[in-house]
Amino acid sequence: AVTTVAMWKAIALIGLAVAEAFVVVSSSPRERSVSTQLASEYGASARTRTRDDYIDINRESGGPIVRYDGPTIRPLSNVRAPSLDEIWESTMPVIVQGGSLRTWSFANPQVDAVQVLFKSEGRPIDADIDLWNGPDNTPHKMRVYVEDGARRTFSAIIGTPRGPNSIAVRNIGQLEFPLDAVVRPDMQDGLAASIASVVSKAEVIQGGSVRTWSFNPVVQSVAVIIKTDGRPLNSRIELLMGPNNSKQVVEIYTEDGVERPFFAIVETPEAVGSVIRIKNTAPLEFPVYASVAPYTLGEYNFVGDSYSFNEWSML
Repeated sequence: AVTTVAMWKAIALIGLAVAEAFVVVSSSPRERSVSTQLASEYGASARTRTRDDYIDINRESGGPIVRYDGPTIRPLSNVRAPSLDEIWESTMPVIVQGGSLRTWSFANPQVDAVQVLFKSEGRPIDADIDLWNGPDNTPHKMRVYVEDGARRTFSAIIGTPRGPNSIAVRNIGQLEFPLDAVVRPDMQDGLAASIASVVSKAEVIQGGSVRTWSFNPVVQSVAVIIKTDGRPLNSRIELLMGPNNSKQVVEIYTEDGVERPFFAIVETPEAVGSVIRIKNTAPLEFPVYASVAPYTLGEYNFVGDSYSFNEWSML
């Protein structure tokens, strides 16, 4: 029996010696670094966290996500145009069922631009927008896809010079995916003037090339203007949230990018960064001029904290 106890003590001592030879523990009590053979070969070290490494969280009011109570919106435009919420509240939308077509006609020649707005109850939006100017003449076409029509509505301005003109909206989604549409004239102090007031410069996008703009969470919506020097316009606009995760896609064709440029407001309500990607789908001989700028900012309020508009850069 004595021999058996001595043998087990010897085995335990050998095991401790092997463990100490494999793992070296630093003498500092506040930080402990563990170095193994795998870590030493690749020049890395596994560092165990100490109590001081963790952020002190107010347990009574919850974490930042729990305490978030939504942003306060502030427009950047100096033009007193109605906001998107005011337009939806003051205008009776038309329900366009899946697979159906609705048209709006504007015979007044003074109407040189039209507002087109879409939203849904949270279901996807998939629609075609055509501008009819005379028989068999469609100088402006758009294909619109929105992943969530309640969280991110679609808002664009279509130029309608030399009336009369008609706007045709076709819901190419299934019957289970209706959409609400508002189509109305855009007058002098409308969305087009408000969008143009926040844009300061334009960038050239050659045919076949891509340009991206990144925005911080403080930006709640983005103003987009695309035009040409009179040549046709073919472009694709995407709102990205993560790699290859398109929340909103707009494909545009315009036969004249000067008379009928593309104006739009892209909503970015997420509390994470957003990316606007514009691709010129035309050949090299047809460049476009794109302007992208923040349209509205948001102030994120937390319990005991407030992030103001100026604490985060917009880009």
